[in-house]
Amino acid sequence: MDVQADSRRKYPRSRLLASSAGRGWSTIAAELRSHPAGRIASGLQQSVEIVLAISGADDGFVVRSGGGRQQQTRPASGTIWLVPIGIGDEEITITAPIPEALHLYLPARQFNLLADQYNLSRSPVHSIQYLGGLTDELIRQIGLSLLAEMTRESSTGRMFAETASLMLAARLAHSYADSSVLEPPTGPGHRLDNARLRRVLDHIDQHLEEQIALADLARLANLSTFHFSRMFTAAIGLPPCRFVSRRRLENAMAMLAVGRLPLSEIAHRSGFSSQASFSRAFRRATGMTPGEYRRLVR
Repeated sequence: MDVQADSRRKYPRSRLLASSAGRGWSTIAAELRSHPAGRIASGLQQSVEIVLAISGADDGFVVRSGGGRQQQTRPASGTIWLVPIGIGDEEITITAPIPEALHLYLPARQFNLLADQYNLSRSPVHSIQYLGGLTDELIRQIGLSLLAEMTRESSTGRMFAETASLMLAARLAHSYADSSVLEPPTGPGHRLDNARLRRVLDHIDQHLEEQIALADLARLANLSTFHFSRMFTAAIGLPPCRFVSRRRLENAMAMLAVGRLPLSEIAHRSGFSSQASFSRAFRRATGMTPGEYRRLVR
C-alpha cells in the first residue's frame, strides 16, 4: 500500500506536477509541486517531510516558523527544508513562485526500523530537527533519482524507492537528529551467509517475470531491509535493485539470442509493462535496440 502524502491539505494552492501515488511505494511518498507566492498554514505533520527545490527562485524568500523556530531562506535550486513529525503550528510565507519543489514523505516506521536494527535508545524520528536552507548532496541525488522514477518507468522502481527511503532515514538520523539517541550496536550484526545469499539469488532468478520487492528479499535472508541492502551490496558488488535489473537484462538477451519470441513477450517476461519501455531500457544498457541485438547474434 502506498504511503500517503500530506501535500494535498498542506499546499492546497500549489499545482501537482507528478506523484508516486499508484506506484506501490510502501515506504515513501513523493510529489513534485509548483508553488505560487502566498501564505501557508498547516496542521499536524504526520510524516517526516523533506522538501527539495528542483527549480527554485533566486529573487524571493521562504519564511517558515514551526516548533518554536523561525527561518528565512532563499529557495534556490538544490535548497532543502526538513519538517519533523509532530509539527502542528507551521506557517510558511513564499514571496516569489517556486516552479518545481519535490516533497518526500517518510513514515515513522522507517526510523523505528533503524532504531530496532541498531539498538538505539529511542527512534530518531522524534529527534529530527526543523531546519531550512540546507545543502546536502546525498539527499539531493536521492531526490533526483526518485523524481526520475516518477517520470520514467523502471522495472525495479519499487525496490529502488524502498532502498532510497531507508537511505534518507539513515541520513536524517545521522546528520540532522539529536545525537543522544544514537548508540553503537551492542553485538555483532547478522551476516548474509552463503546459504541465505543463495536462497535470495534463486528467488530472484525464479521470479524475474514478477514484481520483486526489497522487503521480500530481506525476509528470505531473515534481515531488516536496511541491513540486507548493505550486506547484499557488499557480497555481490551491486545494490539489490541494480542486480535484479542486470539479471532481467541478461535473461532478455538470452531470449533474444536463442528464441523466436516477439519483443512484446520478451518485454513482459523481463518485468516491463510495454515493449517501448523495454526497448528504451535495453538501449540505455547496451547501446542498441533489442531488434538490432537479435540480428547481431543470430
